[in-house]
Amino acid sequence: MSDHAFLAAMLRFVADKTEAAAMDDPRTAAMMAGLRKAADEAETGSGLRVADQSLELTARAFAGFAGFLQKQILPEVVAHGNAVGEAQIRWSIDTAMAAVSTLLARAALPERGDVTIDLPPPP
Repeated sequence: MSDHAFLAAMLRFVADKTEAAAMDDPRTAAMMAGLRKAADEAETGSGLRVADQSLELTARAFAGFAGFLQKQILPEVVAHGNAVGEAQIRWSIDTAMAAVSTLLARAALPERGDVTIDLPPPP
């Protein structure tokens, strides 16, 4: 188990919650599959690999993940005075948004390719 187990748990939580709400939308299901894949990779500590054909979709999934954490989870953690949880949530938001930037930048290049995103050290 890696030091990023908290990230893996949050990715799975958001994927499960979103998929349940979206019902049978294939695009949303694909985005949530990307979050689950990222969770598996975060658990092993190997970095996050995103296939060329999934760059935009995965970027959108990470943006939604960050937005959910920022709007729904962070205020609750702060209200309860959980300093460790707050640091993990803020780190996860920042890491997800950095991934969005990296993925969209690569997607805009004429020569695309798979992307590996190294996770920064956890808080």
